[in-house]
Amino acid sequence: MSVKIFDKKEQASGNFNNGEILEKKPIGFPQDGGELKPYSNLFYWADAWTPVSRSTIGLHPHQGFEICSFVIEGSIKHFDSQQNKWIELKKGDAQIIRSGNGISHAEEILDNSRMFQIWFDPNISKTITQPATYSDYKHASFPILKNENITVTTIKGKDSPFEMYSEGIEIYEIKYEDGAHLVNLDSEKVYSFFIKQGNLLYKDKNLDKGTFIKIEKESKLNFKTSSDLELFEIRSPLKPSYPTYYQRFN
Repeated sequence: MSVKIFDKKEQASGNFNNGEILEKKPIGFPQDGGELKPYSNLFYWADAWTPVSRSTIGLHPHQGFEICSFVIEGSIKHFDSQQNKWIELKKGDAQIIRSGNGISHAEEILDNSRMFQIWFDPNISKTITQPATYSDYKHASFPILKNENITVTTIKGKDSPFEMYSEGIEIYEIKYEDGAHLVNLDSEKVYSFFIKQGNLLYKDKNLDKGTFIKIEKESKLNFKTSSDLELFEIRSPLKPSYPTYYQRFN
């Protein structure tokens, strides 16, 4: 049973283009120095933003992993060697590059914009031989369910068009009404939460924007919310059916 909390100071930091793009990494690369290392079939998670003006990360290659981008604020643009054109994504949109046997891409984060880039391990020993593919998904294509005190947007899961090879992945954005909440959990899954905005009170800890929470082997979670809490949530298998890249080489 485990609830682990990582505030911004415990996450790895990064930047591109002399600080034109800034990053905090809940799950950094092994050499990045953050507290949390890859787990389940999540390999990497970066929260990247432009503090002022747009900036571009030039063309670079990927193989094997599924590289997902989620636009949190503003807009981003992507270019890849398969589409061979720039495509703009706006707040709430998502993209997946199933990088397979190889693809190159570039990305531009526009003025005052923010994105998550998250790498999933789809069993690289198999995907490394498959052709690369690419998909964009508009926010309007994701189902939204409103209950009494929460609103859930399903990015990857039931009735969502989002497709990926990485097993057992569910992705949600959840908005909570202020107050007390009880969430039932599946003890066979790992829950990864990023606080997009607002405050979450767990036991005696008041957690704010940018805090990352990893939960495993728990059946329920009690907490209180304030200031219009929004969470980005990923559910992944406690034990993937295949050895992950990180397990094989660390």
